[in-house]
Amino acid sequence: MTGTTIIRIDQYFERWDALLGLILDSFSYMNGIIDPPSSALALTPQLLKRKAQTEIGYVALEGHALIGCIFCRPEVDCLYIGKLSVLPAAQGKGLGKQLLGLAEKMARKKSLPALRLETRIELVGNHAVFTSWGFRKTAENSHAGFERTTSIEMSKRLE
Repeated sequence: MTGTTIIRIDQYFERWDALLGLILDSFSYMNGIIDPPSSALALTPQLLKRKAQTEIGYVALEGHALIGCIFCRPEVDCLYIGKLSVLPAAQGKGLGKQLLGLAEKMARKKSLPALRLETRIELVGNHAVFTSWGFRKTAENSHAGFERTTSIEMSKRLE
């Protein structure tokens, strides 16, 4: 995407309300589709600030506007991807793939052989996009209190 800048969320980042708005806008299409509701609905600016202290976060900007983000958490054998978000108006232009590319570089730098993410079972469009980006389904999971599968885990092995 031309005109897009990606910066790491650091101790100087102060746009927590805008970041929360970006995530909620990006995840809003899920409302009424997934059950249980998205954990994004429980986020607050304060929780995002804490998340950024324990995970590695990046935001994508177009001018001054936040249009995308990604949070990454190193695990024993992979880099976990969470809250990958792109505003609806910015989707389909390669920003999600660009953010995941950044995560791949980070995983390689940390000598982690894979990326891992979770997506809800109902979001088959997301499954297809992640599959086209090299992810494969590795597990099915259920949220607490549910007997049926509510999410799938997907991983991408890095070469």
